Amino acid sequence: MRRASTKPELLIRRELHRRGLRFRVNHPGLPGKPDIVFTRARLAIFVDGCFWHRCPVHGVLPRNNRDWWEAKLLRNVERDREKDAALSALGWHVRHFWEHEDPVRATDEIARLWRHLLSEQASGGRP
Repeated sequence: MRRASTKPELLIRRELHRRGLRFRVNHPGLPGKPDIVFTRARLAIFVDGCFWHRCPVHGVLPRNNRDWWEAKLLRNVERDREKDAALSALGWHVRHFWEHEDPVRATDEIARLWRHLLSEQASGGRP
C-alpha cells in the first residue's frame, strides 16, 4: 500500500495546481507528514483511505483475524486524532478528506479555506 501520492491525493493536487495554488507535499517537519501543506496559511490536508482510516461509509473489517484488524484500524484513527491535536497545538488548521470524495469539490473547499485563512491573517486575525 502506498503511503503517499495515492490516486485520490494526486487528483486533488492536480486540481489545486491547475487553479494556481502552490503547496508542499508530505512536509517532514510537521506531525503526521500531512499529504498537502499550505505553509503561509498554516493549513494541513490529509487524504484518508476508507479502509485504513475507518470511513463510516466504506470502511469494512476483514473477516479473517478480525480482532487484530479492529485494534489496528482503531489505532490508526487514534493516531489521526493525536496528529490533528499536535498540529492544532502548533497553530495549524487541519482538514481531512476521504478517498471517495469528489476531488473537485474537495479542492473547492480547500481553496475556500485557504483564501479565508490568508484574508484572516491579512486583517490581523479578525474574520
